Amino acid sequence: MVAKIAALLLVAGCHGPVPAQEPTAGAQVPKAPVEVPDYANGAIRTGAERTEAYLPLLRGKRVAVVTNQTGMIGRTHLVDSLLALQVDVAKVFAPEHGFRGTADAGEMVADQRDRQTGLPLVSLYGKNKKPSPAQLADVDLLLFDIQDVGVRFYTYTSTLHYVMEAAAELGKPVVVLDRPDPNGFYVDGPVLDTAYRSFVGMHPVPLVHGMTIGEYARMINGERWLKDGVQCELTVIPCEGYGHGLFYELPVRPSPNLPTMAAIYLYPALGLFEGTIVSVGRGTDRPFQCIGFPGCTLGDYHFTPRSMPGAKDPPYRDQACTGLDLHVFGEIYSRADPRLDLQWLIGMYQAAPDKARFFHATFFDKLAGGRALREAIIAGKTETEIKRSWQPALEAFGQKRKAYLLYP
Repeated sequence: MVAKIAALLLVAGCHGPVPAQEPTAGAQVPKAPVEVPDYANGAIRTGAERTEAYLPLLRGKRVAVVTNQTGMIGRTHLVDSLLALQVDVAKVFAPEHGFRGTADAGEMVADQRDRQTGLPLVSLYGKNKKPSPAQLADVDLLLFDIQDVGVRFYTYTSTLHYVMEAAAELGKPVVVLDRPDPNGFYVDGPVLDTAYRSFVGMHPVPLVHGMTIGEYARMINGERWLKDGVQCELTVIPCEGYGHGLFYELPVRPSPNLPTMAAIYLYPALGLFEGTIVSVGRGTDRPFQCIGFPGCTLGDYHFTPRSMPGAKDPPYRDQACTGLDLHVFGEIYSRADPRLDLQWLIGMYQAAPDKARFFHATFFDKLAGGRALREAIIAGKTETEIKRSWQPALEAFGQKRKAYLLYP
């Protein structure tokens, strides 16, 4: 496995067409030079940019904005734009990482006032994941604008769920300003077993679901996934010029440890390592672009996690780690050959000196959406065998997904 994975590694700094690599089992590596698709940002207008489409819905309403640092209209934050347009913004609800997007993953974010606008900020992470009736008493409408990355365990869709649920229970409308899904060009991974439902996976969707945040909201509502099957009064302001075959480069990092498009493309595969002994590079200049642990015999890339903003106490802090640098792979192959890669997870497990301690089983199973993936890797299943087991559920999801898509 070590030799097979090494065959997938690309030379750092390589750009443009990439020479063919020797294939690893189940990896389906392209056998011809890879032409990297271009980004289509210039042709796309996000929901937030379409002010003329949603401003009439806000007139005369007391508005709560659910957003973070990604809620931008060009260089202006949505909240600042609304205030300049004399919209009555009552408060801001912030998801994991906070309104300005600087908090660590899992870090509690306290309620406070925004220094720039003076607006009250209410955290929707920690104990208070769902807006309370008291917090919505002075609100007529909730406006949601957060950039998602299209991966089930990214918690912004869980925040969306609870916002919609609270609004439905109180009869308040929700308007979602849609943004492109940077991983929206494919669907892959195990579909969540609802017995493993948690804040890092609430719905029976694949790990990579291929939907924008607006499409996802439509599915939550349409499938009656909210508590007691309630539905909210939902309006989605679609993007213009976007299609699921297009590639969109995020203008703002969606969270502190997804600083590049390579990290965003690698996130579906590398996020699973958060339920193992393997570091994903938090506390380095390549978070979610490298993997390893102290004493790892797979790969020869060396990194030492340090305390830094967004990663105050990373795994293996101040300890030398060895592993794989996947930055260029994420930058190039992820768009040219879109799929959920498992070869690194399988390889790291096989290289682990103590396999009984490799998985943090409870958390890994929540990330994976069930225990089947972990058990398959322990049993020595190949990537091809594992992916074959997903197909019936993926095909059923694909049929269900069609009803909620807004873009070709």
